[in-house]
Amino acid sequence: MENRKPAVSIVFASPQGSTREIAEYIGDDLAARGATVEVADAEHAPDLSRFDAVVIGSAVRDMALLPTVSEYVASHRNELSARPVWLFSVGIEPALRGPIGHAIGGIVPKRIAAVRDSIGPREYQAFAGHYERVGVSLGARILYRLLGGGRYGDLRDWTAIGAFTESIAQALKLHAPHTIPIHP
Repeated sequence: MENRKPAVSIVFASPQGSTREIAEYIGDDLAARGATVEVADAEHAPDLSRFDAVVIGSAVRDMALLPTVSEYVASHRNELSARPVWLFSVGIEPALRGPIGHAIGGIVPKRIAAVRDSIGPREYQAFAGHYERVGVSLGARILYRLLGGGRYGDLRDWTAIGAFTESIAQALKLHAPHTIPIHP
């Protein structure tokens, strides 16, 4: 990777778009630093033999990564173990505040930990996504508030996402970005 641009595959699963936007932001940032980047959903992920590194992202449902990402990791475990991998998830837990919310937000659910541990990524990061009030039951809204949910809408922390991307760039020995990507 020293004499050529590193090739990075960013694979994601995003039923509502929040994880896709994070994956695209990471891809734009790494490309601005000189990497060759391909961003694709897990169902249409490219052949990994062309890539030096992989970033995998998934929305969280029922305290687990989406099945398409879990299946992708299981079926590509050997290829993933042969290159550096970073993993991120997008759910509601990182947005929780207060003592109970911080305690819950700091726990990696067992099913996510199992996928993470199966590939040993260089880093795993959980990010908050979108949480809209519309369509959420009264019981779920009450629980969200009791656990420390402060607001609805776009809860993503772009500073934390940028720091995650910076750590990937440093590990790949990429230079400072030529342009600064704009998050959605």
